[in-house]
Amino acid sequence: MLVDSHCHLDGRVFDGDRERVIARAREAGVAFMLAIGTGEGPPDLEAAVRIAEDHPRIAATVGVHPHDARKFDAATADRLDVLCGHQQVLAVGEIGLDYHYDNSPRATQKRVMIEQMEIAAARGKPIAIHTRDAWDDTLELLRSHWAGTGLGGVMHCFTGSSEHALRCLDMGFHLSFSGVVTFKRSVELRATARWVPEDRLLVETDAPYLTPVPYRKIRRNEPRFVIETARLLASVRGVALERIAESTTRNFRRLFGLDPRFQPTAGEAGISAT
Repeated sequence: MLVDSHCHLDGRVFDGDRERVIARAREAGVAFMLAIGTGEGPPDLEAAVRIAEDHPRIAATVGVHPHDARKFDAATADRLDVLCGHQQVLAVGEIGLDYHYDNSPRATQKRVMIEQMEIAAARGKPIAIHTRDAWDDTLELLRSHWAGTGLGGVMHCFTGSSEHALRCLDMGFHLSFSGVVTFKRSVELRATARWVPEDRLLVETDAPYLTPVPYRKIRRNEPRFVIETARLLASVRGVALERIAESTTRNFRRLFGLDPRFQPTAGEAGISAT
């Protein structure tokens, strides 16, 4: 059994075959998916919730991506708080800072990240963090506004250095590896993936983005391809694929406190090579 801990199932590229994408993931051994609810930004915060409500083993997050921080207002904060009470919302995210594109002013990104961390803390929810070209500011905000909550969270699509990894681990975060770790250029990232504690590992696709090797020629990523990231982690760590599947699934369930509603059926418990 595998868990895709971060996928954007609401993406428009899935509009024509979303149900088939989900079915293919199940057939490949992906028994659970976390649909990320940032969507196209406010005022709609329920993109992932709508999908989760229709699928018993898909859960959702809610949050405002740093690209859309400029759209965040008091009404957004109120709605986010209410949605945190939804039974299938497991976390607030993806939230954070993105200085690569600067689609929202940096000061606004910081303010909105802090406000969302405050909502998550009040609701007792973990957070899923996006950071790009903003490691120093991201880690400082997490240290000053989140680490003390003890709620932890996920460093989504971790691509930082070994120093970044240590600082995230020290604050109680799990590191989620995506298809990027399979890319030829990701030598340092694979070195980091080799030593990250087994009980802090997660795997994700970030579908429809970041398609892993050997499917890089396919433009659109899908949750079923998470097995390739798990396979790579197994290889660099010198363990069986089944061990990575078991540990990352256990880590996910522990972090998010999944209850029996999200148990896979017997037919979904095996990993497929396809």
